[in-house]
Amino acid sequence: MKLLHNARVYTLDPDRRVASALVIEAGRIVAVGGEELLDGYGQAEQADMHGKIILPGLTDAHIHLQECALSQYVVNCELDSKQEILSRLAERIQETPSGEWVRGHGWNQNVWGGEWPAAADLDVIASHNPVYLSAKSLHVAWVNSAALKLAGITSSTPDPANGSIQRDPLGQPTGILFEKALELVETLIPEPAPEALAKIFQQFIPTLWRMGLTGVHDFDRRTCFMALQLLQSRGELHLRVLKSIPFEAFPLAVELGLQSGFGDDFLRIGSIKLFSDGALGPHTAAMFDSYVDEPKNRGILILNAEKLLEIGCRAAAGGLSLAVHAIGDRAVHEVLDGFALLRDYERQHGLPALRHRIEHVQTIHSEDAGRLAELGIIASMQPVHAVSDMLMADQLLGRRAVFSYAWRTQLEHGARLAFGSDAPVESPNPFHGLHAAVTRCRADGSPGPDGWYPEQRLTVNSALGGFTSGPAYAAGVQDRLGQLSAGFLADLIVIETDPFTCDPAELYSIQPAATMVAGDWVWQS
Repeated sequence: MKLLHNARVYTLDPDRRVASALVIEAGRIVAVGGEELLDGYGQAEQADMHGKIILPGLTDAHIHLQECALSQYVVNCELDSKQEILSRLAERIQETPSGEWVRGHGWNQNVWGGEWPAAADLDVIASHNPVYLSAKSLHVAWVNSAALKLAGITSSTPDPANGSIQRDPLGQPTGILFEKALELVETLIPEPAPEALAKIFQQFIPTLWRMGLTGVHDFDRRTCFMALQLLQSRGELHLRVLKSIPFEAFPLAVELGLQSGFGDDFLRIGSIKLFSDGALGPHTAAMFDSYVDEPKNRGILILNAEKLLEIGCRAAAGGLSLAVHAIGDRAVHEVLDGFALLRDYERQHGLPALRHRIEHVQTIHSEDAGRLAELGIIASMQPVHAVSDMLMADQLLGRRAVFSYAWRTQLEHGARLAFGSDAPVESPNPFHGLHAAVTRCRADGSPGPDGWYPEQRLTVNSALGGFTSGPAYAAGVQDRLGQLSAGFLADLIVIETDPFTCDPAELYSIQPAATMVAGDWVWQS
C-alpha cells in the first residue's frame, strides 16, 4: 500500500476536483482526500510529494506505435529544403551496405513551395540502395528508381484502387506514390519479427512514460499486435493499449468473433480502422470545394456513406465499432451520413450503440458541425496538427480554414473529444498537444498571442479531458481510467508546473518528474 501526500492532486473527477493525498493498493486507488489519510492509513508506505502536482496518466488516442518506435532508426526528413534532405540521406547511404533499404520520414513538399521531388533526385545519391521516404502525412511516399524497379512499377503499371502513381508528361512514374499506391513498395520492405519488435517496444515505451503517457490507442497492424501480445503474456506491457484492427483483417475478425473491448486492462481490442480519404498536405483529403492552388482537385473520396453502412452493419452485428479516418469536409460529411444510417440499423436490430469514432475531423462543413454529437460519434482529433498545419491550411483552403481543427466547436455541440498525436506524424508528447489545444500557437509563439483562429482554444480542463476521460470513454473503460477516484486504476503522473495556473506558453515544456502505471512507479527523474 502506498500513500502519496502533500501534493496538489487534480483528480478530473467532477465530484471532487482537488485533493492532497491518494492511497493506492493492488494497482488501484483506495482513497482520495486530504492529510487526514495519514491517520487512517498509517500502515501505508508514505511518500511526501513536496507540493508537486499529480494528474491522471495521459493517453494518446491516435498513435502508430510500431512506426513511432521504428522512426528512431530512419532518417529524419523533416527539413526545410529538398537539398537538406538529400545531404542527410547521403550520409546514411554511405553507411548502408549495397542492396539494403534506406528509409526516411517527415518530408513535406509544401515547406519548400509545393514542388514535388522525384526519383531522379534520389538516384544521384542512391544508385545501389532502394530508398523509401514517407511524407510527414504518411499518405505519400518518395522512392528512387531502385525501389520502383523492385516493385515492378513502370509506365504500364495501373493505378491501384484508392491510390495513384504520379507520372511525368511521357507517362513514366516520377517516384511519388499516393495513398494505396504506397503499398506497392511498402510491402517489400522487411519489417522486424514480432520478438524483435517486442524488444524495440521495451526500449521505446519508457520514452512515452517520460512524456506522461500511460496509455495509447494504436493504429498499426498485425506485427505490432503480435509484439504487444508477447509483452502482455510475459507481464511486461506496462502501457495501456487499445488496439485497432486494420480493415484488411476485418473478415477474419468477424469470422473469429472478436469484439471491441475484448482483452484486459492492458491490451484490448478497439475498432475496425477504415479510410474515407487522404490527407491535406498531398491534396488527397476529399473536399467539397477545390484546393486553392489546384482548382481542379477536390481530393480522393475512398469511402462513401453506402459503403460505410455495408461494412458497419456487418461490424455492428459482430460487436465491432468503427474508427474512420476523415480529414476533408466532404469525407467527414459522407462518414457522418454513413454513421446516421448505421445508428438506424443498430436501433432497428436491437444492437448496442457502439462507440464509433472519426479520426482527425480536420475540416468540417458548418452544417455538419453538430452531427458528431447528435450521433454519439467520438471526435478523435490531434490538436498538435493545427499548429503544425496552420500555414498550409491557410494556403490550401483559404477562408475555409476557419472550419479546420475546430475542437471547441465539437465540444460546445456536446461531442466527446479524444486527443492524440498521430505520431510519428507529430511528436507523441501530450504536453505539446495540450499547449496547442489551449493556445493555438506554435512553441515559438507564432502566429501571435491570440493564436490561430483563437475562438477554437480550449480551457486547460477541457484539453486535459481530451487526453484522459475522452480516450477512456472511447475505449469503454471510463469506469476505471481517466480520473483519480476511489476504485480507479492507479495510473498517474507527477509534474512540478501547475498547468492550471502557469502561463499557457509554459504548457509546451512541462516534463513529468515521475509516472505510475497500475500503482508502480515505471519512471522517475
